[in-house]
Amino acid sequence: MQSQKEIKQYLESQLRKNHVFWSFQKDSVNDLSDWNLIKYVLLHLDIPDINYLFRLYSKKKIKQVWMEELISQGDYLLSMNLCFALLYFGAKKPRQYVKMLSTRRLNKMLKNERSLS
Repeated sequence: MQSQKEIKQYLESQLRKNHVFWSFQKDSVNDLSDWNLIKYVLLHLDIPDINYLFRLYSKKKIKQVWMEELISQGDYLLSMNLCFALLYFGAKKPRQYVKMLSTRRLNKMLKNERSLS
């Protein structure tokens, strides 16, 4: 599995195999956006499959999806986020790092909400 197209097809097939899209209309998952592919792979697949993401996308892009989609889940995904912080994003103190990112994300959301009022 060398080409980016092959890797993307493999990851999409792994997601289907794991019944990630059981509630989706079949046509809606034929061509996942990069964002959704990253999000669903991080949420539902194992480390060897997640490693393929880094052959498809930049670390910066994967980290952006992780911060927007998974960090915001708080304690629900804490163990997973600690693992990602340590393995993929070079956090020396993963618990503090995840807490800082979570707080930053919450503050950003609150700031945006206030500016809309």
